[in-house]
Amino acid sequence: MLHAVDHVQLAAPPGSETQLRSYYVGVLGMTETPKPPVLAARGGCWFEAGAGAVRLHLGIEADFRPATKAHPGLLVRDIDAYADRLVAHDAEVAWDEDLPGHRRFYSWDPVGNRLEFLEALA
Repeated sequence: MLHAVDHVQLAAPPGSETQLRSYYVGVLGMTETPKPPVLAARGGCWFEAGAGAVRLHLGIEADFRPATKAHPGLLVRDIDAYADRLVAHDAEVAWDEDLPGHRRFYSWDPVGNRLEFLEALA
């Protein structure tokens, strides 16, 4: 029986690891976690937040195309402050009010992958 999501994997182009680290650590505030050596040889980066409750893996794909529709939905606390953090780091924030009971916005990582950030209304 399924009981949790271990991680979500997104793709990235070869040689983009520095950009990914800058965004996922510097902008989103995640922590990079080491990949096992056999997987590290393939490139890419792993990130987590919330004591491992959120895990995103960025894998290198030679024929990379960003995920512009598919995306992880990431729960946040104090969504306005989090959106302000992204804007302060020159990341695009696009609010979307179409999900009842939630506030949410979309943003895109430096290689074009779409990310959704949401918070349930009280």
